[in-house]
Amino acid sequence: MAMVLSADVYGMATAPTIAPEWSSQVTRKPYPNYKVIVLNDDFNTFQHVHDCLVKYIPGMSSDRAWELTNQVHFEGLAIVWVGPQEPAELYHQQLTGASLTMAPLEKA
Repeated sequence: MAMVLSADVYGMATAPTIAPEWSSQVTRKPYPNYKVIVLNDDFNTFQHVHDCLVKYIPGMSSDRAWELTNQVHFEGLAIVWVGPQEPAELYHQQLTGASLTMAPLEKA
């Protein structure tokens, strides 16, 4: 003779379990941009800052480099490039290697 035990004996719930519904929508978050910031200092010349910006920042015109160089001098800093993390790290490293005084990379 087979013995049938009810769910109550094992302490199981008798109500059906409902699986959560999974959303078919994917939420995409863009990668953050980073700011490359040059700081004013007492040892780099205007010409050196200008030349570094033209050399290391892609698409940097001479006129724009002079504008940013003046901003560094008169305002204490200038954001010289904004974009994805990997190129931001490269430009930051190159400008640091050229003896410019740099702020740490910041998320934009």
